[in-house]
Amino acid sequence: MTDYNLVYILDGKIYINLTNSCTNDCIFCIRSIKDDVVGANLFLNTENVKADDVIKQLESMKDKLSSEIVFCGYGEPMLKLDVLKEVAKYIKEKYPNIKLRVNTNGHANYVYKRNVVPELKGLIDEFSVSLNGENKKEYDELSKPNFDEAYEETKKFIKACADADIKVTATVVEGYKGRHLNLKNCEKIANNLGAKFRVREWIENGY
Repeated sequence: MTDYNLVYILDGKIYINLTNSCTNDCIFCIRSIKDDVVGANLFLNTENVKADDVIKQLESMKDKLSSEIVFCGYGEPMLKLDVLKEVAKYIKEKYPNIKLRVNTNGHANYVYKRNVVPELKGLIDEFSVSLNGENKKEYDELSKPNFDEAYEETKKFIKACADADIKVTATVVEGYKGRHLNLKNCEKIANNLGAKFRVREWIENGY
């Protein structure tokens, strides 16, 4: 059994923390100010996470199962695509009534050089994608991506989810240190891509 948190509880739901790697370094990310979410330290001592490790931790907390499980931790879960798919397949087979959501920055298709969304059809019920701005300049300032095409790739990923008929919500973080976005424009971009829109209020001290 691992001695670090691949699975944790937030707001009554189980969350899965697959990696600490990310293609963004968002200025509002809570991992820059604290090690934990509601007491669960999410910094891993290895990136060699196996699906079996996740499943063992998940089963040890099965009395906490609710209607939804979310892939989201201190990194970009889609960077562990094979592990994510294997864990999602296990959950769908054993707990078919549980909804699965992935919180992502939408860079997976750029990373893998293919459209991975169809591979997740039937496994993932919903994607929550961080749009984080109404244009590249704003996105780059807030998200600090490690490649230049990040904003366009995020929008393409949102559209790929919508095209695959997988529920997708584009999100923005509002109010970071008094900074405000044009929410109307962001919502229009999301809707034009086929997504719903959600505003996430900045939480200064994390969860």
